[in-house]
Amino acid sequence: MSDEKRKPTPEEKAAAAAEARAKAEALRKLREQEAQASQEASQVEPSQEPQEEVSAPAAKPVSEMTPEEKAAAKKAAAAEAIAKAKAAKEAKEAAEAETPVAEQQSEAVATPAKPVSEMTPEEKAAAKKAAAAEALAKAKAAKEQAEAASPPVKPVSEMTPEEKAAAKKAAAAEALARAKEAKEQAEAASPPAKPVSEMTPEEKAAAKKAAAAEALAKAKAAKEAAETGADTVDSAPGADAKAKAAAAAKAKAAAAAVAKAKTAQATGDEAPAEEAPKAPSKNQPYLDKYVSRISEAFGQEVIEASYINELGKEVPTLTIQNERWYQVAQYLRDDEQLSFEYLSDLHGVDYEDRLEVYYHFYSYKNRQSLAVKVKTSREESKVASVMDLWHGANWNERETFDLLGIHFPGHKDLRRILLPDDWVGYPLRKDYVQYDEEV
Repeated sequence: MSDEKRKPTPEEKAAAAAEARAKAEALRKLREQEAQASQEASQVEPSQEPQEEVSAPAAKPVSEMTPEEKAAAKKAAAAEAIAKAKAAKEAKEAAEAETPVAEQQSEAVATPAKPVSEMTPEEKAAAKKAAAAEALAKAKAAKEQAEAASPPVKPVSEMTPEEKAAAKKAAAAEALARAKEAKEQAEAASPPAKPVSEMTPEEKAAAKKAAAAEALAKAKAAKEAAETGADTVDSAPGADAKAKAAAAAKAKAAAAAVAKAKTAQATGDEAPAEEAPKAPSKNQPYLDKYVSRISEAFGQEVIEASYINELGKEVPTLTIQNERWYQVAQYLRDDEQLSFEYLSDLHGVDYEDRLEVYYHFYSYKNRQSLAVKVKTSREESKVASVMDLWHGANWNERETFDLLGIHFPGHKDLRRILLPDDWVGYPLRKDYVQYDEEV
């Protein structure tokens, strides 16, 4: 194959482009040096006419400008930016004109890029990297032009409420446009995705990783957009911190939802359906019965809480007022519809801010269970004894007294059962400190 018909390789294209950029940069520097030299020469020639004042008067602050002056300043800045862009374009064209003929021909005869389906993994990665670099360069150039064309921004403290609202709206629109442009560029650079059913395990893992990275980038962009819009306006004294926090929380929730959806799509899993409301517990009728009977006998205020303990075999559970506990306990045993004649468990629990005594009853007559909690303070911990109602409470109440220090008024022999009588403190309390370090 002759050199004229040979297709240039990607490395040759990259080298030619780099050389063209280097020449354009050298040409630009040369022009700048020539301009600087001519300016210095004009300053040192005494025979010339007196120079006019070259320093422009200091620009007015924006707050002191009239609407006409603001418009003129904006127009002048835009014209200057256009002139700079035009000069850069001319310099680039001049540099390209100086490239070797062979390189220009190789660029001219270059064939269109391969279809993505025919690319090797290395070529795909290189194409994606090149597209990302080009998008970054375009975004940077657009940002520089926008900054050059826009007039100086007022300090937030000098803005009127209308100007603050307009600035916030403009910042949000700009952030949205940037996010949209980034998304379009990423979609253009990435090859079309295979259906999940046709992917290999390696491709599925790569797709999942890419989706997670994309969701993270979107979340970061949303966060930056929220911060940009908020910082532009809300940096004034007295800004609404609650509104800012709400916006950030909303953006975070949206980003999390996007990430979850993308991950599910990448892995081929369907989006989880909304959770159906839980069916009521099979023991809910029993709980309703206990609450009804006790409320009729003692009033609703005697029951501090009632619920189904899902972590404890769905046992109906009640929390009873400490002061009325003994009367309620007697009613639980003697009422014909309740008949909880058996106490299967009694123990104490330390919750740091309070102590509780837990009871578990069973009715052989009705074949039903019931759990009861009674709260007491840490400083004056006491719960009425039920030893005379259920004799099995004897040793359980003594053990709870021995290890947690809960007193049971009405107990006939309340003394330690595991530790000696001269033991200091209650070992199962969370603030327990050992008295004798050698023990």
